[in-house]
Amino acid sequence: MDQRKLGQGLVVSGMGLGCMSMSEFYGPRNDDESIATIHRALELGITFFDTADMYGPFINEKLVGKALKPHRDRVVIATKFGIVRGEDGSYGGFNAHPDYLRACCEASLQRLGVDVIDLYYQHRMDPNVPIEDSVGVMADLVKEGKVRHIGLSEAPPDLIRRAHAVHPITALQTEYSLWTRHVEDEILPTCRELGIGFVAYSPLGRGFLTGKIRSVDDLAPDDWRRNNPRFTGENFERNQKLAEHVEAIAAEKGCTPAQIALAWVLAQGDDIVPIPGTKRRVYLEENAAAFAVGLTGHDLARIDALFPPGITAGERYA
Repeated sequence: MDQRKLGQGLVVSGMGLGCMSMSEFYGPRNDDESIATIHRALELGITFFDTADMYGPFINEKLVGKALKPHRDRVVIATKFGIVRGEDGSYGGFNAHPDYLRACCEASLQRLGVDVIDLYYQHRMDPNVPIEDSVGVMADLVKEGKVRHIGLSEAPPDLIRRAHAVHPITALQTEYSLWTRHVEDEILPTCRELGIGFVAYSPLGRGFLTGKIRSVDDLAPDDWRRNNPRFTGENFERNQKLAEHVEAIAAEKGCTPAQIALAWVLAQGDDIVPIPGTKRRVYLEENAAAFAVGLTGHDLARIDALFPPGITAGERYA
């Protein structure tokens, strides 16, 4: 698999694996299949794995750490802090206070079973803590050898600039796909100006662009997408028509809709690394094959015309 560089020095596989769905949010867990999926990813050349302390909560880091322990020397593990959750799954807002940040880092190191976190993100911005303060502590963690690279997730351009002035930011992780293109206006240009890599989460539109979701009944009863604005009511019907465009192009190209959606993200720049999430080997293999899909300039222009920024019905989150 192709390699891509994030920031000034973190080389990762050209596609990563988002591990969130293995523990929560997208229906029942199957830890055996999830671990098999992680191991299959390694066989396919995927060496970039994404988790967070709040996934599960807390159990996803343990799962990822267990699966990758025998392969630690050849993988890049990214995790995050900043979204507060209780052991019962309750939410407690955002927290980037220095003391909390340090405690989160120590806990993640322990759950992952590693001596150093390769890429440590602030998961969401805390309005009560200046970004300079939290990034300052993250910079200290780098000096202490507990973190190799610093990242931000869902940060606006002004905070990206302020953070980068304190310590080089290696990567910004934000949602980006055919149906979520808001980053193209200011966020992605800011990253490129500063030399910050871009990690695209939900590059398949939370699964909507795969062609496998025909109605909300295709989702598990406890799947959080049932309450997502883009998956409900008239928004679902309008967005289904967008997904049909991807299916038509995929049929012409002899591949799957998911592969078209991922190939489009991959074609947006070598500084962009998508991390499609899955907990099943069959979908992982399908996603990884997107590198073999050749999109011509004509294809890309046609796709852009069908998916102009802002066309998707509904907000990203409730």
